[in-house]
Amino acid sequence: MLKHFWGSLLFSAVCLALGGWYGWTLHGTLEGMLSILWICAVLAVLEVSLSFDNAAVNASILKDMDPVWQQRFLTWGIAIAVFGMRIVFPLVIVMVAASIGPIDAIDLALSKPTEYQRIVSDAHVGLMGFGGAFLGMVGLKFFFDSDKEVNWIDAIERPLAKVADIEAISIGLVLLATWATSTMLSDTDALTFIVAAIGGLLAYLVVEIVNHILEPPTPSTGDVAKAGFGAFLYLEVLDASFSFDGVIGAFALTNNLIIIAIGLGIGAMFVRSMTIFLVRKGTMSEYRFLEHGAFYAILALSGIMYINTFAHIPEVITGLIGAVLIGLAFWASVRSNRADARTATGEAFS
Repeated sequence: MLKHFWGSLLFSAVCLALGGWYGWTLHGTLEGMLSILWICAVLAVLEVSLSFDNAAVNASILKDMDPVWQQRFLTWGIAIAVFGMRIVFPLVIVMVAASIGPIDAIDLALSKPTEYQRIVSDAHVGLMGFGGAFLGMVGLKFFFDSDKEVNWIDAIERPLAKVADIEAISIGLVLLATWATSTMLSDTDALTFIVAAIGGLLAYLVVEIVNHILEPPTPSTGDVAKAGFGAFLYLEVLDASFSFDGVIGAFALTNNLIIIAIGLGIGAMFVRSMTIFLVRKGTMSEYRFLEHGAFYAILALSGIMYINTFAHIPEVITGLIGAVLIGLAFWASVRSNRADARTATGEAFS
């Protein structure tokens, strides 16, 4: 197992060393340095707990990808995840919301962190709308599949599969949830939420179109590369949607962009390593309901994002819901495997 996580451990050591140096520079005391390191560690744990279901979903997609693109997701993808979503993305929010340039946004984040936090927090409704709609489409696509052969919760999944051929049913459900949520908000927030949710829907459709265009008709080398790029793009947008709640939740602990980047960056790296571990060990194939649990967790996170626009749900609860669903799916898979083994043993002796 260690060989799959040594890169994350090394990355964590470097980041914590930087965090310790930054804490000493900021406070000039051992106590101040340790407080910064503690916040970095808590943020890393927060990111991992919120994104465990992300790792399981990523693994379900990566297991069918070319090994070269699997590695590119771990290397290029982590650069996008850490620097793009944990540093650049919050700055872009401030640039758009405050109508300022990148230099001013960086100066605001470093010299006026309280104002920076306020601007990012004000964008909360839009972020939840975009992420909730995109993740809702991802989760519903898995269950509205007429070709899906394995069901975990049969009473729920079998009826959904039967109506899967009805076009745009997933879009209709997401739009209905978007409208219902908007009625709980003020007029200004409702408009922001609806526009952002439509943006999430459009982003999902664009990624699906790209995947369809790049999907290889034959398993030639060039076509495999195109398909790998399409899946890579899909995973990056998916990861971005998962990261919204982590970035927003980080401001409950600190409004310092550097500390947030260090803590969430460590967590993002471990999520990537966890994804590769699940793929290389064949965990998703061995435990048949684990993928189902991950997509139930995605739908739960989508619903939580919608609810978070008008009622705050603590991040610890969000993380626990995903972990519990995946844990239950894992246990159901173990029981199913044991039942299959007993059946096979009985048939062998009959």
